[in-house]
Amino acid sequence: MVKSLLIAVNEKLSCDDLGKLLLRLAVGGLMLFHGLHKLFGGVGFISGMLVEKGLPGFIAYGVLVGEVVAPILIIVGLFTRPAALVLAFTMIVAWLMVGMGETFALDKVGAWAIESLVYFFIGSLAVAFLGAGRFALGKAPAWR
Repeated sequence: MVKSLLIAVNEKLSCDDLGKLLLRLAVGGLMLFHGLHKLFGGVGFISGMLVEKGLPGFIAYGVLVGEVVAPILIIVGLFTRPAALVLAFTMIVAWLMVGMGETFALDKVGAWAIESLVYFFIGSLAVAFLGAGRFALGKAPAWR
């Protein structure tokens, strides 16, 4: 009885494309909040950090590509794999800029200090490997 119940549940929940959509919405949607904050609030503080490290400040505008454009593309499922790789790269840069010193630290509630960076990095890699799925604007043509 338990075995047949498990089989029935597995069959009902077997929808890879819906899982891919939910993953895209979670990774892209949550990252978009970070990007919109920088879009409306400005990237001056990022520019300042870059200048402190001897890099040109204008590079800070790249964060808008990684945290606004790429998440929107991931959400709608258009150029999903390249957009996910851009987001993964953005998380590596964010880690190098602000997270390296916290790699082995916990925050005040006991969570890993860089867990959101790691979540977005691994989540974006998962999207890159899985692709957008059927529920996407850029879905693969039927003849493929």
